[in-house]
Amino acid sequence: MKTPEDVRAQGHEEALRELLLQLADDDFIVAYRGSEWLGLAPHIEEDVAFSSISQDTMGHATMYYQLLEDLGLGLANDLAHARKSDERRNAILLEEVNGPGHYLEEPRYDWAFAVVRHYFYTQAKKIRIDSLQASSYEPLSHVAIKVNTELYYHLMHWKTWFKQLVMIPGESKERMLSAVSRAMEDVDGILSLGPHEKKMAEAGFIEGEELLKKRWLHEIGAMLDECGIQVPLEPLMKRGNGRALEHTEDLTDAIDTLSAVYRQDPAAIW
Repeated sequence: MKTPEDVRAQGHEEALRELLLQLADDDFIVAYRGSEWLGLAPHIEEDVAFSSISQDTMGHATMYYQLLEDLGLGLANDLAHARKSDERRNAILLEEVNGPGHYLEEPRYDWAFAVVRHYFYTQAKKIRIDSLQASSYEPLSHVAIKVNTELYYHLMHWKTWFKQLVMIPGESKERMLSAVSRAMEDVDGILSLGPHEKKMAEAGFIEGEELLKKRWLHEIGAMLDECGIQVPLEPLMKRGNGRALEHTEDLTDAIDTLSAVYRQDPAAIW
């Protein structure tokens, strides 16, 4: 399928729309959470690296929103900034705040949680992108190929941080293991393709959810084994499924903040 018209002619528009919204909304909110670490990362080199990764990730979201605009769902900027939280498909784990406090008021963010969340997400994203490079929808396949060139470095970055922190005895290891357990409670939301996953696979847009999940479990399990860590690999979705429009107040607050300037004048030229 080369065009939106091809997708409509074969009756796959809804499945493609839902997949693109998941991809876009995931990257959009996790990039925002990453941007909140600006000036707060452990050292200046990480500040620069994390900011670069977040900028890349927001660029990936922009490409997916553009594909949605091409499908006729609305303007890319509106899809990114104007939709309410109950219209978003991102995973709940990605919308969770970085920690106590506020970026401008005594932030007490949790670096261990940041590392685990971004590693778990980036590993899942890499597996999806590998699958999407063979997508039956050519525009999506082309975007996936572009994203993959940057994603290799993103994943290497978070793997390095994960290994270093989880293998240091004492507080570092304890905090990392606590973050792993915490992330496991909602990481299945990232691995989910939502209510339309079978239609997505049948249309050839992406491989099936269970296959992608098995690959993620294999990669994470191999990492834990390499680090000598014994923890249950049981992805859960305790707080709900963001793919089914279930969200927390953390997302509502984030959308209010990040879209404040856009809402003042949506027609402004940047």
